[in-house]
Amino acid sequence: MHTECFPITVLPHLSRLFADYAQSHTALPYYPLSPYSQEWASRSPSIDPAVRSSIADLLVEQNRSFGAGEKTFANIERLRNGAGAVVTGQQVTLFGGPLFTFFKTATVIRKALDATAAGYPHVPIFWLASEDHDLAEADHVALPSRHELHTLKLALTGEMQPASVGGVKLGPGVRAVLDQAMELLGPGSFLDALEQCYTPDATFAQAFGRLISGMFAAHGLIVIDAAGRDFHALGAPVLQQAITQADALHEALTQRDRELAEAGYHSQVLVGPQSSLLFLIDAEMGARLPLRRKGEDWTAGRKTYTTDALLEMLQAEPERFSPNALLRAVFQDFILPTSAYVGGPAEIAYFAQSQVVYEKILGRVTPVLPRLSATLIEPAIAEVMARHEISLTDLLSSRPEELAHRLGARSLPIEGKKKLASAGNALDEELKTLTAWMHAVDAGLGRSADVAASKMRYQMNRLRRLAANFQLQKEASLRRHADALYLNLYPHDHLQERAVGAAFFLSRYGDGLVDMLVENAAQECPGHKAFYI
Repeated sequence: MHTECFPITVLPHLSRLFADYAQSHTALPYYPLSPYSQEWASRSPSIDPAVRSSIADLLVEQNRSFGAGEKTFANIERLRNGAGAVVTGQQVTLFGGPLFTFFKTATVIRKALDATAAGYPHVPIFWLASEDHDLAEADHVALPSRHELHTLKLALTGEMQPASVGGVKLGPGVRAVLDQAMELLGPGSFLDALEQCYTPDATFAQAFGRLISGMFAAHGLIVIDAAGRDFHALGAPVLQQAITQADALHEALTQRDRELAEAGYHSQVLVGPQSSLLFLIDAEMGARLPLRRKGEDWTAGRKTYTTDALLEMLQAEPERFSPNALLRAVFQDFILPTSAYVGGPAEIAYFAQSQVVYEKILGRVTPVLPRLSATLIEPAIAEVMARHEISLTDLLSSRPEELAHRLGARSLPIEGKKKLASAGNALDEELKTLTAWMHAVDAGLGRSADVAASKMRYQMNRLRRLAANFQLQKEASLRRHADALYLNLYPHDHLQERAVGAAFFLSRYGDGLVDMLVENAAQECPGHKAFYI
């Protein structure tokens, strides 16, 4: 295997805030450290010893239910005894979700290992975002075949309650999806693991937790699902401050939004006039309703609450309060000794807003680090790229039709290439001389000459396209090669890491892929990697 490193700017559709952050070797004003600083390792925050002990007890029980290995339990004891944590997280999804989830996991493991080797003991933790309610983002996975990207979608039976995704049972429909996966992936140890994790009686959180725990068992990954009562009780002081300091937090976030806008950035999370940092779980339906400010009172759905009523409810039923995207990391870092959080582009943009929430509630700000960003290139695809001298940047910067034309033009017979080049060069040289003379005669005549020359050059380019199209039709394999490159590396204008399920590569490369990702998840390449596997 070998790797290539590209600047992060080769990736399309990046927000300006993330691009500026990722390329900066000094901290932007919205982050405590630059993305490639190593200082975070020596800054492990202290948390209440009682909270640390309680968290360790809960993690032992929870990771036992996920089938974790000995290294995970050893790491939990290290956490109990004072080790810091490198944390990442993701919504619980079908069959492990897209590749980038495993890239995030590999990065926290690599960071924890590097910090420990430098003399600062750390453990890797994966936070299951099981409280999310967007089932449409969790109930499917995309797996490629030779000619197509297939979306496998879980059919849930019965009337669905608007409950958190993590608590939804997979149901009998998961067997049909496993059969589809078998057709695409073929039998093997990874499919066996999927069948053991994704059973009809399992919830999304249980299945996902078992899978990711098993895949990274050799690296001691700790998995946490903090949706339950015990975890929320430990984090209740954060939830309480989100209620009692709602006005001050809202003012700080509104000011931060203005600062971001003045700097030319945009906010990831909309902060409306009545918005808060909390959701309230409806006691009857299980719906996750946004808590909104209404004068001195609060509303959730059609119900109105006083501040005192919410505080009483928080004490009695802390699990009914759910932090939003800007508060979740603060809640997390109150109950965990988080030295650094590993995130993707959107999460890192969230942190530019969350900074003010951290400062007001915790009095400190957790550094955020970029996850591994990569494209996996299999041998057959690498061979096609080499044959046609196509780079990853060519794919990311071109449309499929443009690349196909380029392949057609390159495959033209030498005689045809020479004739087109000769005619184009001669035309261009003659037009330069002619238009220069016409400009010298009269400015208006010169402008008309420029227009006419542009039309002639367009027709010359049209001749090139006609020749390339003819060659494409003559050699059908060229179009197939272009389509294969895009299907495997940039399907439907989406990065492979976001579009293709990790299950596809795990089924083909197994533990070796996991070890390779962990080994190569350091940030010596501050951008995007291409792994030729």
